[in-house]
Amino acid sequence: MEIDMNWHDWKKTLGRAVNSAEFLGMSDENINKTAYRLGDFLSANIDPGNREQRLLKELWEAGSEDEQRSLAGMVAKMVDNDTKDKDTEQ
Repeated sequence: MEIDMNWHDWKKTLGRAVNSAEFLGMSDENINKTAYRLGDFLSANIDPGNREQRLLKELWEAGSEDEQRSLAGMVAKMVDNDTKDKDTEQ
C-alpha cells in the first residue's frame, strides 16, 4: 500500500495527531512510544509516497531499535514544532 500524500501534508497530519495527543494529556514518553509503533508499522506495510518518506524508511531499516526509537521521537518533535510554529504565525 502507498500513502499518496505530499511531504508537507504528511507532516501536517502527523503534527495534528501529536497535538491531539498532547491535548488529551499524553506524556512525551507515551507519544514517542506510539510514534515508534507507528513507524514500525509504516515501515513494514506502507510504500513511501515521496522521497522524504523513502529516506525515513531507509533510515528506519538501517537503524537499531534504539536508533528507530530516536528517529520516531525526532519525527514527532519535528511535526509538533512545525504545527506550533504555523499556529503562532497566524
